Amino acid sequence: MSSSAAPSSAAPSNPATLDPIAAARQRQLGYTAAIVTYIYWGLSPVLYHFLGHVPPLEVMAHRIVWGLALALPLVVWFGQTDALLAVLRQPRKLAVFAGSATAISINWLTFIYATGHGHKLDSSMGYYIFPLASVLLGALFLKERLSRWQWLAVGLASLGVLMMLIGLGRLPWVALVIAASFGIYGLLRKIAPAESLVGFTLEVLLIAPIAMIGLLWVAWTGTGALPYGSGLDITLLVISGPFTAVPLVLFALGARRLPLGTLGMLQYINPTIQFAMAVAVYGETFTLGHAASFALIWTAVALFAGEPMLLRRRQRRA
Repeated sequence: MSSSAAPSSAAPSNPATLDPIAAARQRQLGYTAAIVTYIYWGLSPVLYHFLGHVPPLEVMAHRIVWGLALALPLVVWFGQTDALLAVLRQPRKLAVFAGSATAISINWLTFIYATGHGHKLDSSMGYYIFPLASVLLGALFLKERLSRWQWLAVGLASLGVLMMLIGLGRLPWVALVIAASFGIYGLLRKIAPAESLVGFTLEVLLIAPIAMIGLLWVAWTGTGALPYGSGLDITLLVISGPFTAVPLVLFALGARRLPLGTLGMLQYINPTIQFAMAVAVYGETFTLGHAASFALIWTAVALFAGEPMLLRRRQRRA
């Protein structure tokens, strides 16, 4: 692994400030990072399904501690120690990461609970709603503008989500908490003053002391999965750290190179995989209303993604 592959704190977060070729490369990097992240997150319920008997707070604490155990050596390896220390010395910048750490902690805890306790469809719904929150936050705080076709896509996605909400016949609190917490996290990571690896390390570093105290407590009382759980439990808890760190680093990389609205619409890959697994693998109920919602949302994604290609074709013809 060469040093040239290291995430750079000086890497541009706005491709529009670069020359056209460099900007295109940055956007492509952002697209690749985001798509890989969303595919992984779509498959991640498998891991937490097997850990459903472990308390969600304990699982989250392991994610934080083992994620930090991976991230700190990588920061040193890639020569990012100075960048990490620089943010730690600046209270205002550190406050942004304290906010993103809080938001992602809430998201993790809710997701772990949902996937381990039979609410996988609610979880997928939350990630369907999230892009709507993401687009709204981008318009309100980052002044990102959407075209008429993109607003039509947002409207269709909203209608699809509304159909899912009505079809449930109850307040889907899991979905709403997941959408709100991850929407805020995405906004904060876009404006966070550090590159992806440093940013993730700061987040887990800020919440690791609480996680460590919790794990020491359950170990001392003899109720913790580590060291009293099965070999499978211990293995899954340990690998939950790398499985948390890598996609979040990739997500942050994508968030700094793509408009927040685009990032949000691409994320439909994640809940679609979750939705399909919830029905096909875990046997959760699939209704006609769900099918209609699914169709509306993917029509919205096609509109959102297809408009830029249509504009480029028109420009070439002109």
